[in-house]
Amino acid sequence: MTRPITLFTGQWADLPFEEVARLAGEWGFDGLEIACWGDHLDPQLIVEDDAYLQNRLDILDKHRLTVHAIANHLTGQAVCDDPIDERHEGILPAPVWGDGDPEGVRTRAAEAMKTTARAAARLGVKTVTGFTGSSIWKCVAMFPPASAAMIERGYQDFADRWNPILDVFDEEGVRFALEVHPSEIAYDYWTARRTLEAIGHRENFGLNFDPSHFLGQDLDPVMFLQDFAEKIFHVHVKESVRQLNGRNGRLGSHLPWADPRRGWDFVTAGHGDVNWEPIFRTLNAIGYQGPTSIEWEDAGMDRLVGAPQALELVKDLATITPPAAAFDAAFAAR
Repeated sequence: MTRPITLFTGQWADLPFEEVARLAGEWGFDGLEIACWGDHLDPQLIVEDDAYLQNRLDILDKHRLTVHAIANHLTGQAVCDDPIDERHEGILPAPVWGDGDPEGVRTRAAEAMKTTARAAARLGVKTVTGFTGSSIWKCVAMFPPASAAMIERGYQDFADRWNPILDVFDEEGVRFALEVHPSEIAYDYWTARRTLEAIGHRENFGLNFDPSHFLGQDLDPVMFLQDFAEKIFHVHVKESVRQLNGRNGRLGSHLPWADPRRGWDFVTAGHGDVNWEPIFRTLNAIGYQGPTSIEWEDAGMDRLVGAPQALELVKDLATITPPAAAFDAAFAAR
């Protein structure tokens, strides 16, 4: 079972797109999951400017790469978030931020996500990965107490804001894969179920599986894959490590990445606590044939070292494939 191995360019957006493509091609990646920030991909220009579209395609072709997904996490985050504040100003494109009026930001973010669907279609890409934001993530500690009605309004707000966006995805023949992640409407097993229910299990809305966000919550990545098999639209290969020692807490204590006082941290794939082999065996079992996209995040290792190391890990895992015949078939040989 051959799955393309791609590099997610989000953590490389400080480099020109051409340079990231060159590196990925030289390392041996099959393709890219292209981020819609930095100079990597502007969805509006993809839709409006044939020359810009051709330039992106030419860069990919030059470095023997294909594009299997585009990612617009940063803009998607602003669709449902409450509050909208200076954190969003720091990550959003200037046209989406505008004057910073919260509802205006949400409205412009929603329109930009519709444009992202149109851009994906022009690129010939069937999947957009990203975030949705959440008006009720602020209630995760449940104090001051959040009523059941308040939580329900949060899921309804998500449905009201994302259904019109998903209508455009439908029109364009593109799927949206929400990365299950703290600060999103779906951040664990049960909230993922509730999120799918909130929009009536729409066919074009699924999940971006990333086990690095599960370990700190004591979630089982394999069980998640098994139970959400039909909704796994995209896979990130990203790693995290637990550092719980009686002082370090699961919530991170507002400490920066790579601080040893954190209860968990992101590390290069192969250097943490994710047990990758059963994950890849389960991807085989559920018939997942999409990309395995390496998302490098490691504040303690240079990315020029970490990304190719992660690539070698995935290449090795990709050799785990079902045999042509069951091993016990030979017992019946005469």
